Amino acid sequence: METEHWQLHPDEHDYPAAARYLSLICSTDLAARIVKLLKVAPMATYEAKDLLRASRLPMLEHDNKHVASDLAKVTSGFKLSPILLVRGRIERNRDLVVADGYHRICASYYIDENSQIPCRLVELPSK
Repeated sequence: METEHWQLHPDEHDYPAAARYLSLICSTDLAARIVKLLKVAPMATYEAKDLLRASRLPMLEHDNKHVASDLAKVTSGFKLSPILLVRGRIERNRDLVVADGYHRICASYYIDENSQIPCRLVELPSK
């Protein structure tokens, strides 16, 4: 399977998805401010295994509907959208939040745990 399977920029629909998720863990106003910052944040790359460890998220199963769909996309030659991340204590005990792209991280991990994943990362000040 191809290892260079990433687009240069996030899909436009990733930002509203990030806002919906973030509004579950912080205020709607803060979520909107974070999404504005994500739209202009520089791109950085991190390994799939490190993103899972830092976010403390469990690995989704290979046959998870969204992971399987992303793996099929890569097999067919499509490129995945970069991940949207928030670093900092966004409310309580969350050092790294995957605002959008959790299933894409897991799919990339199955391809190669050392995959370099492009991400837009916003850093929030500590409270």
